[in-house]
Amino acid sequence: MADDFSFKIEKNLGTVAEGKGGWNLELNLVSWGGRPAKYDLRSWSPDHQKMGKGSTFTAEELKALKELLSTLAIE
Repeated sequence: MADDFSFKIEKNLGTVAEGKGGWNLELNLVSWGGRPAKYDLRSWSPDHQKMGKGSTFTAEELKALKELLSTLAIE
């Protein structure tokens, strides 16, 4: 039986980078298959009907990533 691949962008939290052809790397709250929304970082087409590969995080995982990123010396 095929998995439900439906999705709904519940909230756009911001654009991380603008790409070619209007595709943007975005952080959104996305509900996948009717499940509770998670934080999602991936590239999206301008109409949000197509997407690239990405990563999905729970609130706890996103907090851990934030803490990790804050320790990096990024120039």
